[in-house]
Amino acid sequence: MAKKFDELRAKMSPESRARAEMKFQKLLAEMPLHELRQAQGLSQTELAERLHINQAAVSKMERRTDMYISSLRKTIQAMGGDLEIIAKFPHGSVKISHFADVATVE
Repeated sequence: MAKKFDELRAKMSPESRARAEMKFQKLLAEMPLHELRQAQGLSQTELAERLHINQAAVSKMERRTDMYISSLRKTIQAMGGDLEIIAKFPHGSVKISHFADVATVE
């Protein structure tokens, strides 16, 4: 018989719960484009309508491993978000503002 997740979590040690929460937060912070769309509660058809393209184009875009930043920005905006480009270095992170300026020119 299946057990409820709350029951299983209640039996976990505080350390195990903390590790599970960290893994959960990492999964939320990093996800492929199609999972991001699904997490926003959008179908490919709904996203396609917002982008004024067809559903097949959304499917193709989600399978791509490379795309223009402007295309990614439009897709993220169609989902209700904003795209930021962050460069990470050992001494800290820097937000790249050049790409934000390009968006206002389009």
